[in-house]
Amino acid sequence: MGFLLVYFERVWLQFDLMNYLKSSVFWISTLALSACDQSVSVSSTKDQMPAKAEFHENLSTAEVMAAATDADWRELDQDNVLYMEMENGLVIIELAPQFAPNHVANIKTLVKEDYFDGLFVIRSHDNYVAQWGEPETDNPKSLGSAKANLAPEWEIDWPPELPFTEMIDGDIYQPNAGYTHGFPVAGDKAKGRIGMAHCYGMVGVGRGGEADSGNGSSLYAVTGHSPRHLDRNVTLVGRVWQGMENLSALPRGTEALGFYATPEEYTEIYSIYLGSELTEDLQIPLQVMRTDTETFKNYMAARRYRSEEWFLDPAGRLELCNVPMPVRNRP
Repeated sequence: MGFLLVYFERVWLQFDLMNYLKSSVFWISTLALSACDQSVSVSSTKDQMPAKAEFHENLSTAEVMAAATDADWRELDQDNVLYMEMENGLVIIELAPQFAPNHVANIKTLVKEDYFDGLFVIRSHDNYVAQWGEPETDNPKSLGSAKANLAPEWEIDWPPELPFTEMIDGDIYQPNAGYTHGFPVAGDKAKGRIGMAHCYGMVGVGRGGEADSGNGSSLYAVTGHSPRHLDRNVTLVGRVWQGMENLSALPRGTEALGFYATPEEYTEIYSIYLGSELTEDLQIPLQVMRTDTETFKNYMAARRYRSEEWFLDPAGRLELCNVPMPVRNRP
């Protein structure tokens, strides 16, 4: 398969990359989550707190992270992890078949049949998305065994057993919003519907004007401020857990909607493959914080009340897409 050739040809680079990623994940996570561990009074925000607030608002982010145990983290299922190796670095994506089973299955088919190998990032729209797939052509690449059209999977019936940690400040787009399995979700409990939300790092399926025109051969990641207006208009299939900088820092396209004007501007995709196709020593052992625990509730509260000394006027509010998800390498 294509991905094996890539790895055999650059095995020494892979080991260097593994060491780099192990250190960079820790650095990025620490940078994103670090804060002074000194507490200050948040009485200025307590008067504005909704009555149903129930978390420990006096903890700092650093204190919450320090108190987290191994039980607060979950392993990624490598059969749902995509490794996208590009000329400028590696991007690791977790797929979410619980929300988009048909699209995820189609993407896996495309990946296993090497569809993406040798394609490109063809679009980088400022403060919006980076998109990859095949450029427009009169002789498109065969989809192989994958389906050309799929019914949209914007929402699903709300599973009664779904672990759901709700935002206590609500959401302007949906009656209910929160987190499940590390993914931002929003929906309507009364109507029994829920779907993933367009926050930074989320991955969606490009489509044309028809609802069923997406199939996973064209994908994008949100690289700008949360375009929640796309919710219930595009099928989301997962989230980038590592390597977002390799997408968000790409040069912006100068054509309409951020598409690149010439092939010379494209970023090549060497290969995309599933983690389960790799031997264990080549898999990146990422863990994501569980979102069904008291630790995560305290983490959200720390992000909400910001008890660190630097914050002179803590917001006392937290929106769905303003919760950076902690990610680490397995200890």
